[in-house]
Amino acid sequence: MRGVFTAEQMRRVDRRAVAELGIPGAVLMENAGRGAAAVVRRQLATLGAPARGARVVVVCGKGGNGGDGFVVARWLRRQGARPIVLLAAPEREIGGDAAVKLRALRAARVRPVLLDDDRAAAGALARADVVVDALLGTGSRGAPEGRIARAIELINGCGRPVVALDVPSGVSADGEPPAGPAVRAALTVTFAGWKLGLLEGAGLELAGRVEVVDIGVPRTELERDVTTFVLEAADVAPHFPPRPRAAHKGTFGHLLIVAGSLGKTGAAALAAAAAVRSGAGLVTVATAASQQPVVAGLVLEAMTEPLPETATHSISATARDVVLELAARRDAVALGPGLGLDAETQTAARALVGELRAPTAVDADALTALAGHLELLRDAPGPRCLTPHPGELARMLGAGTGEVQRDRVAAVRDFATRHRVHLVLKGARSVIGAPNGPVLVNPTGNPGMASGGTGDVLTGMLGALLARGLPPDAALQAAVYLHGSAGDIAAERVGEEALCAGDVIAALPAAFRRLGGAEG
Repeated sequence: MRGVFTAEQMRRVDRRAVAELGIPGAVLMENAGRGAAAVVRRQLATLGAPARGARVVVVCGKGGNGGDGFVVARWLRRQGARPIVLLAAPEREIGGDAAVKLRALRAARVRPVLLDDDRAAAGALARADVVVDALLGTGSRGAPEGRIARAIELINGCGRPVVALDVPSGVSADGEPPAGPAVRAALTVTFAGWKLGLLEGAGLELAGRVEVVDIGVPRTELERDVTTFVLEAADVAPHFPPRPRAAHKGTFGHLLIVAGSLGKTGAAALAAAAAVRSGAGLVTVATAASQQPVVAGLVLEAMTEPLPETATHSISATARDVVLELAARRDAVALGPGLGLDAETQTAARALVGELRAPTAVDADALTALAGHLELLRDAPGPRCLTPHPGELARMLGAGTGEVQRDRVAAVRDFATRHRVHLVLKGARSVIGAPNGPVLVNPTGNPGMASGGTGDVLTGMLGALLARGLPPDAALQAAVYLHGSAGDIAAERVGEEALCAGDVIAALPAAFRRLGGAEG
């Protein structure tokens, strides 16, 4: 896991590194720029432009971010590239560690050019193989003005791939809305750890792909006060060691899925198919009696159980007792996909959330049943893992979706700790919370997954991992990460536009294989 920092947290890290660890600021800047130069070289390679002879335009401000840019240009020059450095401020205004790096850049025979002639600057940018944005860092405040604002507009209009240093200039490190123009990057090289503004708000759209570069501060010191992290493959892989040779289907647990109603049997089937593909030893789907044959025909590997139903062919209130009996012989429960909104069905869902002893994944219509009844979560006899999208979380809270989306990390942390549950708020960069406070952000997934049924797939996966015996926090983290990874693999195969839930299930084997390569 890598820490997620606000601008103030990064300032504290820098101060401690200098004052307590004795690492000079110029050394931190050198480490950052050297690491960023290596990422730029890799980006050039992916574009078919070897570093030797590559045209790289580095657009620098007068602060620390500009200093990072000077180091990038110097290292690229050392490796045979042809960097051009455009300055958005006169050299006399550049001080501190950035001035030290500017002198080193000149010693390497790279002469910066003041960005005074927009036409000449636009020409240089248009001829670049890669443009590096080193205008503003995490500490910038307010709307960019003057040469900085013009430089941002020129960068955005050049039509060349842009690599931003730390955060795209004009983007708030804390996730606040941009106050003015902001750079649109294809890749952001961020230093020491993720910045909150790269994970929510405008940064989601403007940062592009994100890579983290170490700057020489020990990990334990770096993340001393951090409570938000980005999930990595190496965090998930250890939960899936090689299967014992003597394993049998009972070794990997029995999941009960309570789902489906008239017109929504697909949700139950998708959850069951995903659970099977996620390694559950046995899967049983309990659904409204009239819908049982439909579900049984859709998923051959799952067993089915009929439940008492309402006149609308969703489970009735009397289904509660049957489900409790079935769950007593299973290792975990997944509750909610396609369950229905009939009043009796909602009564049954509420009762089950409050009474099931097994670890339970709660999703979809079962989440709707909890609106106004959140006390059931704190008093539940077993772990509860909730998987709402923003609208469902807002409904449970009696708030607007905009309030939830405004600060997703804070919304998840507050809900998970207050109600003593494990929670993922789905969406771009899904946010995972736990009862004890830490929050994780998932880096996998893509916009193609914004289609019906993908949430049901996640519920089935989560239920399977709970049934396999993973602790609730590990099960939720692994399910979310693998779900997004499978979505990314599916997008590689079929593209984002045509992606559907079945493609995510089909990609799960490859997601598990890809995860295996992350071990160690």
